[in-house]
Amino acid sequence: MAPLAQMKLLISLAQIDGRVAEREQFYILNIGRANGFYPDEIEPLFDAYHELIVPQDLTADEKFNYIFSLVQLMKIDERMYKEEMMFCSKIAASLGYDQQVMFDLLLHVRATPMSAEETASLKELTKKYLVS
Repeated sequence: MAPLAQMKLLISLAQIDGRVAEREQFYILNIGRANGFYPDEIEPLFDAYHELIVPQDLTADEKFNYIFSLVQLMKIDERMYKEEMMFCSKIAASLGYDQQVMFDLLLHVRATPMSAEETASLKELTKKYLVS
């Protein structure tokens, strides 16, 4: 199950540009649903500020899921702000990635659904950036 910490990181990213777009909110709610959260558990979080807490006991797959979902969310409103990229780079570093991982992620992650094969291939590609 995606921890509540991941939901809060996604919401913090969505809030960077001053407002959470409807597509961003829908994306976050869908990730929550897929991981056992009800929308009424997540919706109140959109109105709050969240500390940036990245769990330290994540597996390599969980780390990838964190950074992948952040980059996909960043791309969902079809505008990428410098602050969003800096946020994702900071989280990537906190997850144990070399910040260069962002280049591959920005090139390959799409805002639209990606196939399991595409995601698995990207996960494999990003493993070389995992330094801890």
